[in-house]
Amino acid sequence: MNTEKILPPVEWKILLASASIIFTLEIAAGTAVSKKWVAPFMAIGFVRLLETFFMVMLVFQYGKGLSSIGLAQKLWLKGLKKGFIWSAAFGILTGILFVILYVFQTNPLILLGRRLPFTGQELIFFLLVAGFISPVAEEIFFRGMVFGFLRRWGVIQAVIISTVIFAFIHSRGMNFPLTQIVGGILFAIAYEFEKNLMVPITIHILGNMAIFIIPLLV
Repeated sequence: MNTEKILPPVEWKILLASASIIFTLEIAAGTAVSKKWVAPFMAIGFVRLLETFFMVMLVFQYGKGLSSIGLAQKLWLKGLKKGFIWSAAFGILTGILFVILYVFQTNPLILLGRRLPFTGQELIFFLLVAGFISPVAEEIFFRGMVFGFLRRWGVIQAVIISTVIFAFIHSRGMNFPLTQIVGGILFAIAYEFEKNLMVPITIHILGNMAIFIIPLLV
């Protein structure tokens, strides 16, 4: 485990302000989309960028800057490299699981969801928003803010609760959010182990891109 730095706990006012801003922006985006004022992914992309901006401003205003959520600029390159290593290791384990499922005559691609209904420019914009912009915003909030706030009561509790919240927010209908639960646990453990938020950001981006692109190739 990275013991070079112990992350300070996130203050409740930062978490509360972040959650309030995100809730307000998400409601506004949902309203705009429902009234067909703006295209869905354009709204999502714009809102995620705003959420990221406001959360960064909050940690500078009320916290100790990006270092308080493990995102100091000097950590970015190291976190990117470590994120690729974690992703490669997880990818190997996932590949082994896929082989096992194939042996038992189960299509593992069902775990990745359906093929994307986009082509051309729509697909590129979707990958930009869902593959890059959203993972950054989500990791800052769910791991940087939520996990960072909860870990004062214990790492295990923080992993479980932050993952439950992450999976619940991403749940759709009656489908069990297996991918989100696995992802939430992995992202939280990677963040706790490395003390570098760029690590789960990188894993999240690469994981999303794999989930979206692999079904297009088969």
